[in-house]
Amino acid sequence: MSVQFGKCNFDGKPVDPHDLDEQRPVLAPYGPDGEGCLCQNNFGVLYRAFHTTSESRREKQPHVSHSGTVITWDGRLDNRQDLIERVRGELSSDSTDIEIVAAAFDCWGTDGFKHLIGDWALSAWNPSDQSLVLAKDFVGTRHLYYSIEGHRVAWCTILDSLVLLPRHQFELEDEYIAGWLSFFPAPHLTPFVGIHALPSSSFVRLERETQKITKYWDFDPARRIRYGTDSEYEEHFRAVFSQSVGRRLRSDSPVLAELSGGMDSSSIVCVADEVARRESGITGGVETVSYYDDSEPNWNERPYFTRVEEKRGRTGYHIAVTAHSLFESQHAVDLLALTPNSLSAKDESAKCLADHMRAQAMRVLLSGIGGDEVTGGVPTPSPELADLLTRGRVRALARQLKLWALSKREPWVHLLIDVFRELFPNLTGVPERVSSTAWLTPAFTKRHHAALRGYDSGLNLFGALPSFQGNLRALDGLRRQLACVLLPREPLYEKRYCYLDRDLLEFLYAVPRDQIIRPGQRRSLMRRALVGIVPNEVLERRRKGYVARSPAMMISAEWSKVAGMTQAMLSSSLGIIDATVFREALQKARYGEDTPIVLLLRTLEIEFWLRNLDRNGLLLGHSGPGGTGIVHRAESGLMSA
Repeated sequence: MSVQFGKCNFDGKPVDPHDLDEQRPVLAPYGPDGEGCLCQNNFGVLYRAFHTTSESRREKQPHVSHSGTVITWDGRLDNRQDLIERVRGELSSDSTDIEIVAAAFDCWGTDGFKHLIGDWALSAWNPSDQSLVLAKDFVGTRHLYYSIEGHRVAWCTILDSLVLLPRHQFELEDEYIAGWLSFFPAPHLTPFVGIHALPSSSFVRLERETQKITKYWDFDPARRIRYGTDSEYEEHFRAVFSQSVGRRLRSDSPVLAELSGGMDSSSIVCVADEVARRESGITGGVETVSYYDDSEPNWNERPYFTRVEEKRGRTGYHIAVTAHSLFESQHAVDLLALTPNSLSAKDESAKCLADHMRAQAMRVLLSGIGGDEVTGGVPTPSPELADLLTRGRVRALARQLKLWALSKREPWVHLLIDVFRELFPNLTGVPERVSSTAWLTPAFTKRHHAALRGYDSGLNLFGALPSFQGNLRALDGLRRQLACVLLPREPLYEKRYCYLDRDLLEFLYAVPRDQIIRPGQRRSLMRRALVGIVPNEVLERRRKGYVARSPAMMISAEWSKVAGMTQAMLSSSLGIIDATVFREALQKARYGEDTPIVLLLRTLEIEFWLRNLDRNGLLLGHSGPGGTGIVHRAESGLMSA
């Protein structure tokens, strides 16, 4: 996961090399494996490398293609051989990813982005027509930010560079705050007005007088995969899931995988072992890391991840989860937090992971994020029933309503009401995520109602199948989550997501919904396909979920500090929350009453973040209750954590 920073002046003025020199200390911690720099006329780009594959160690970036285009690439190209065969020319199996990408760009231009499968972000500068193109992969595993000031454009794969060094003022984007209090902000937002995040599956083309964002690829709602037997679907699933895991095992250093004992992580680890046994190019499979907390009676994952370890014949690294103070990082004066989650405390378990990865020279971590959303982990019949309802299949709808009602042990009419809630969310009241956050001020709630609803506008009755639309909504939620993932620094590592593979998702979105989930059979296809590969104890376990006691216990244990903090809250003075109502909600959590604990913690995160900005002299004021944001000034010389 390498980093880049670039500038271009569309008015023709030369880029000052000093501007790139200023960025070197900001980028260096993220790229320990060397530097590349190109500064010519009105264009300049700085690249810092972090190698995770053998091919990447032979790359020279920025890369100048045969056409003269300057391309800087951060990514892992998964369909290398396919592109080599299609582009041909001077490419071979030894070609680096950047050489293949540059050849594809010379061949197809921006039309070639849809052919790049993997996790990536790139910039491409064409000096002949003075155009800049910035692009990202289909799901957004890489960050790419840019800002435009008159005829000057700057871009970077980390937010720090665009905030800390321009020496001017920003407004803090309060729609971003609203998104953070709901689920996650929209992927195109950053905390700062004027700094944009490039959306996934898109590219922006910038020229002297124009800028245009284009979506270069999307899932095909008309695509259908139909087989005659369950076994054919199961075989296809095993093939695409194994391919996804195998792609993410491509590394020239040991690979570490999170192993929680749930379906998602256990399946990745077990399938990785199968892939490693089959393919000669992969040796050793993966090592695992598992977390446990003996103080949480509702969280006992040890029997499940231990069973996976027994099947593998290999014990992983175990880390005890330790509680930390709510205020542990709030007073770290040497820390500037550019996003709310960058202020999160580095607890002992995080330090243990860092020490282990450093000691084992690990640079890749496999994550199970997305498994629940894409393989039917949420046991709801609404998508399938909505498909039948909107297509007028009344008999099939009645039959499935009966089967699901028996399975879920609730009246069929309740299930039908749930379907209408999916189809018409605006007619069924305020969603829980909004109504439960009663401490938000009415003005803030009204101004950012869409963000607080999670940008949920309901389903299009005349569009694709509701189940397909539901898949895309779930994927959009994952994209928002990925957009907020911080780039790790201590130690550096690249996180890879086995369930967010394009070929895997295309398959899952094209098969019948009743293959994915059936009455009484959550994750039906995945469970059937992985029999004999994943231990039965994991395949047959109930849905993993629990209510953690530790957040409420922390609030209770530190009540004097919490109560004191609520007496003078920045988020209250800025018109975001009603401090009195928020304090009442905290009181309920303190005494173990039913409260939306996650939303409480998110609100505390926002408050700590605002105080951090204020303590660093950056929070100057706000434009009033009816305004659009908070004024924020970026100063040179401050370093983000």
